[in-house]
Amino acid sequence: MYTGVTEVHATDDHKLILIFDNNERRLFDMAPYLHVGRFAELKNIEVFKQISISFDTVEWENGLDLDPEFLYARSDRMLESAPTGQRNGEESGDASGVGMNNMAHRGT
Repeated sequence: MYTGVTEVHATDDHKLILIFDNNERRLFDMAPYLHVGRFAELKNIEVFKQISISFDTVEWENGLDLDPEFLYARSDRMLESAPTGQRNGEESGDASGVGMNNMAHRGT
């Protein structure tokens, strides 16, 4: 099954909180890939956080991207913990300890 990324948030510990077009929220740990080729540039947390949605996946300002199927297959499903009635993009007490207010959205 093919699914694209619709929202992304980069954390301070080199993780990506991803929302896919099937409304699944997943956590991808980038740390194991930070020693591979140009992905080493993302060790700098400021560079890592310069991420956005491009078409159906994530892309950093330096042009690096990852396949959405790769992201989905290598990420872990997150449990929703936002209170009922809370919308995406509002601060929440999610399991990662990271608010969702700085997420990049597809088409924005």
